[in-house]
Amino acid sequence: MAEFDLSATFIPSLHKPSSLLPIARHRQSLLYLIETYPVTIVVGQTGSGKTTQIPQYLEQAGWCAEGKIIAVTQPRRVAATTVAIRVAEEMDCKIGEEVGYSIRFEDVTSSKTRIKFLTDGLLLREALVDPLLSRYSVIMVDEAHERSLSTDVLLGVLKKILKKRRNDLRIIISSATLQAEEFLNFFAGDAEMQSNLKQEPQSAVTLDDLIAQGGQKPNPTSNEIGQIISLEGRTYPVDILYLENPAEDYVEKAVQTVFDIHTKEPDGDILVFLTGREEIDNAVQRISERAASLHPRAQALMALPLYAGLSTEQQMYVFEEAPENTRKVIFSTNIAEASITIDGIVYVVDTGFVKLRAFNPLTGIETLTATPVSKASATQRAGRAGRTRPGKCFRLYTEPNYQQLSESTIPEIQRSNLAPVILQLKALGIDNIVRFPFLTSPPSELIIRALEVLYSLGALDTYTKLTQPLGTRMAELAVEPMMAKTLLSSQTFGCVSEILTIAAMTSLGGTIWVPHDGEKKKMETARRKFAVEEGDHITLLNIYQAFITKGKKEARFCHDHYLNFKALTRAVSIRAQLKRYLERFGIPIPESLSSNPNLQPLSVGGPDKGEQIRRCLTTGYFAHAARMQPDGTFRNVAGGTVLYAHPSSLMFNRKAEWVVFHEVMEMGGKSYVRDVSRIEKGWLVEYAPEFYRFA
Repeated sequence: MAEFDLSATFIPSLHKPSSLLPIARHRQSLLYLIETYPVTIVVGQTGSGKTTQIPQYLEQAGWCAEGKIIAVTQPRRVAATTVAIRVAEEMDCKIGEEVGYSIRFEDVTSSKTRIKFLTDGLLLREALVDPLLSRYSVIMVDEAHERSLSTDVLLGVLKKILKKRRNDLRIIISSATLQAEEFLNFFAGDAEMQSNLKQEPQSAVTLDDLIAQGGQKPNPTSNEIGQIISLEGRTYPVDILYLENPAEDYVEKAVQTVFDIHTKEPDGDILVFLTGREEIDNAVQRISERAASLHPRAQALMALPLYAGLSTEQQMYVFEEAPENTRKVIFSTNIAEASITIDGIVYVVDTGFVKLRAFNPLTGIETLTATPVSKASATQRAGRAGRTRPGKCFRLYTEPNYQQLSESTIPEIQRSNLAPVILQLKALGIDNIVRFPFLTSPPSELIIRALEVLYSLGALDTYTKLTQPLGTRMAELAVEPMMAKTLLSSQTFGCVSEILTIAAMTSLGGTIWVPHDGEKKKMETARRKFAVEEGDHITLLNIYQAFITKGKKEARFCHDHYLNFKALTRAVSIRAQLKRYLERFGIPIPESLSSNPNLQPLSVGGPDKGEQIRRCLTTGYFAHAARMQPDGTFRNVAGGTVLYAHPSSLMFNRKAEWVVFHEVMEMGGKSYVRDVSRIEKGWLVEYAPEFYRFA
């Protein structure tokens, strides 16, 4: 094994002075290209400093004059928050002042903010209010190679904005892989746009060119809209090791590999890639249990989770230095593949799987399915081990399996439910979806299905125009279209307050239950205190109600009832924001929830209130309806998909002829529905006559 480079490990890369980062020597070239061209494509490995340093270079060069802001978009919330905090530290300011971040349901910015980190989706939402994004002088789209749904749509919107003669706007697209030509061709392939941009296009420029010409501009050449600049960063060699035979259980194999590394390899933290929260929590628990059997004098092992459902505070733990004589092992989803840099990683364990969204336009069901990674992702994962010194990547699959992987991941836009995207584009005034400049065109089946659902929800009319005021309001609400329709229908059913709570609780993205060691049965007993026969949505309502009446005042309430205090506190915040939207629309919100001191399941304001809530849910979630079969499984209305109630659902092992559900997830080859409530068959035809009719 190669000798470790002590000098490199002495200064961890995340905390290197900015002058030592690979990007530092490209500063002048970068600023020159951004000044000269509307579009600059920056190619560089994660860790080269592009995300943290480019915004600072721009701010120092005067791009925030006259109150303008520099926006840096990220595909994931965790990246937006962690990078913002890092840049605020470097600029020696408090987060939310000169440097801030904005993610769904959390805005940490102020009138002072000059550099703003935010998710792609949130910048798209800002375009609803300010179609030309006139507040921003520079928009940097980071990690564009991940090809998230929002990133692709944002690139199309930015291309349209450039055509509108926003000559003062600069767009930087940063990518960790060599898809730069594709991005440049996307912006350059429009003669009308090039003629609109009154620029002096230049040829490719390097720092050497600038020095050779005494800092003068090179002579202009052909009509080009942008340039590509490559940041060559130093990376250390990574040994790639494969399995001889495929692993039967990759989670168990990952845990075994962690202990093999811990007992046989020199110091250095470990990063393990798994597919989702359940696998990660399972692995963290196994590590914690088995670590107790290590020799008392041996180095300790500290297992930490990293996935999108964790709070910002919980995600921050992975960036903190491990205690003395302790090795960190981080179990992460593909968040850690490119979006963020965790210092001290020397060993990577790649299980070879990732959870990808896949939408079936025939059944109308979107699943999260574990699928093999692409070669590009496998390369990214291995690269995490060679950041600060030579490392090792343990691939838990065979080399022939690696050779059979696809070159790159299918872009989200070709496998996702497009209803939220089309609703937003319509709200932006883009009526002809077919002519919208997508980087990769989505299949026509996905567009047709999305238009069908939006029409059935009442968001679009027969000419596919946005309806007023319903369609416009649905686009403005920061929730997906089905929940937006449910919220906006709640006034009719006299349950605005209750639906607001349900919307907040289903938006959390993580679990609200916290099991204690060996107390699973007690947790089930605690859950039953809140349960009602009608299903999960009203049960969530009961939990929230108990929390705001007791849990916020009594310190032990959440612990005693196995509830996640931080998640429920976040639900309170989300509800307050959704409430402000409804108030802006002039919808009165009677706070009608009664107190529930004895923790008996609520009758929710009387015998009819529960039915009104479920009827209201049906107006939004009619496309997510299923019928119970004699064997206890469910089938969607089209009949082609077998669905199982998730073990966390109250409908697990209970009878209900017809239900609506919030989401589907795939585990072990089965599709599970979560957040399930009973409904009546007749409600489907009553509230969605365009979608259903009796045969």
